[in-house]
Amino acid sequence: MDRPDVDEPVFLISAAAELGGMLALPLRLYDRLGLVVPRRRPGGGRRYSLRDVATLREIQRMSQDEGINLAGIKRILTLQHQVDRLEAEVEKLRPRADVGSRIFTTGPTGRVVIVERGRRADRDEGRSLVVWRGYDA
Repeated sequence: MDRPDVDEPVFLISAAAELGGMLALPLRLYDRLGLVVPRRRPGGGRRYSLRDVATLREIQRMSQDEGINLAGIKRILTLQHQVDRLEAEVEKLRPRADVGSRIFTTGPTGRVVIVERGRRADRDEGRSLVVWRGYDA
């Protein structure tokens, strides 16, 4: 069974407000403040996604249960978005950072070359050996 697209804008403002446990008026304010920015239909009507509704619930929780003002909530949401983006980037880069699967060597020009474990360097690349003896103290 296919999972629903959480970013598909399907809910009218009234339905999103009901699902978020609030009235429609705060949703308009949140839109103006940039807390939850729904997509717009050609006629200008707001359409909210499941992700937007989850964010509305989180705003409601932070505001009512934690006593955080809207400026604080906006900052928290911004930081959470940055964390999510950075975590996704780390996951994308993680295979390249696995030091157990790579070997570093230098080529004849002194350029650093990454060689996958179990493979040989290109003939022209991995022939130089650099020995570092440290500084004379």
